[in-house]
Amino acid sequence: MDRILIRGGSRLQGEVQVSGAKNAALPIMAATILCDEPVTLENVPNLVDIDSMERILCCFGIETKREVGGIFRVEPKTLRWFEAPYDLVRKMRASFFVLGPLVAKSGQARVSMPGGCAIGRRPVDIHIKALEKLGVEIAVSHGYVEAHGLELRGAEIVLDFPSVGATENVLMAATLAKGESVIRNAAREPEVSDLANFLVAMGAKIEGIGTDVLHVQGVQSLSGGAYRVIPDRIEAETFMVAGAMTGGDVTITDATPDHCTSVIEKLRQIGARLDVTDGKIRVQGPDEFKPVEVSTMPYPGFPTDSQAQLMALLTIAKGTSIVKETIFENRFMHVSELVRLGADITIDGNCAIVKGVPNLSGSPIMASDLRASAALILAGLIARGETEVLRVYHLDRGYEHIEAKLSALGANVERFRRGQ
Repeated sequence: MDRILIRGGSRLQGEVQVSGAKNAALPIMAATILCDEPVTLENVPNLVDIDSMERILCCFGIETKREVGGIFRVEPKTLRWFEAPYDLVRKMRASFFVLGPLVAKSGQARVSMPGGCAIGRRPVDIHIKALEKLGVEIAVSHGYVEAHGLELRGAEIVLDFPSVGATENVLMAATLAKGESVIRNAAREPEVSDLANFLVAMGAKIEGIGTDVLHVQGVQSLSGGAYRVIPDRIEAETFMVAGAMTGGDVTITDATPDHCTSVIEKLRQIGARLDVTDGKIRVQGPDEFKPVEVSTMPYPGFPTDSQAQLMALLTIAKGTSIVKETIFENRFMHVSELVRLGADITIDGNCAIVKGVPNLSGSPIMASDLRASAALILAGLIARGETEVLRVYHLDRGYEHIEAKLSALGANVERFRRGQ
């Protein structure tokens, strides 16, 4: 497996461009199933998860084409198969997003139970209950979800939790359902809004985008066209933290600052200086980091996907910080590896008590999931000596060329391929 070697102590400086949002691109790719005409997506990042979703679309008979510059073309008319097999779905939870559009478009779907990072249970029950409200008949057998529904009907759907995936799945299905659907307690994440905006661009009728109540008036069909995926807010926030914790001066470009307000506010509380302009976020690190308390929450609260990165910074803050994780029960797996670097962190239920230390020291460490991988690399940037991060294949699921981008900012980061 690949590994990344970081020699700490470099102060990051310069500009870094944010890629397209993986968590927006994946459901939008799934939503192309609903369309009757070719679709061209722009700003699609070059990631392992994107490759996985493309393979799933191809296993349905859909024709796809990747082009340089983040262009992804889809010809959905060639849809002729309706099963997403275990071998593909097990690699990525987002592959479950094809269930809603498949059954809405074709009246049938057979999708394996999903896999992905082991950061929590994330049951699919909420997806199934929501789709059943639209008239979909669902059975779970031998690890597969089998769905049938020749004519979906609009309904009022109240989600038990503002699940991003469930909101997106039922939203896609509702676009072709007969009549009006109302989705209450809907997730408000920017990626959900991007999916909704894509669907509207293809001919869907959706009101309440960006709120927790979505009104969907079903249409007979969606057309095609071009659509640009939003920037990746989690990648932007990762580089914001990296710039601050190294005492650097980093400008993140092609970003959407309005999507990052909770992290911007926390970094300001910690002592960093942030200047926000249209599409750019400049971060300057302080001489001393202040401790903070932070709780992860659904958007617009502090994102769980940036919790590990911020914790890496807080390991060197002067004082005691409290990090509370309210979204996923297993999202502290990076803590033991930060401790190996010299961090002082104690877990108490769903809270991490982080007592700042003067410095971290390099050591071999192992990544456990996507965001933990990023956090460990950030920790390596400030650790004395060399830090070797193992199992970094997680990174390639969600960060496009992160080591190259960090190197361009002045970090001493090197990837070693298998066998090197």
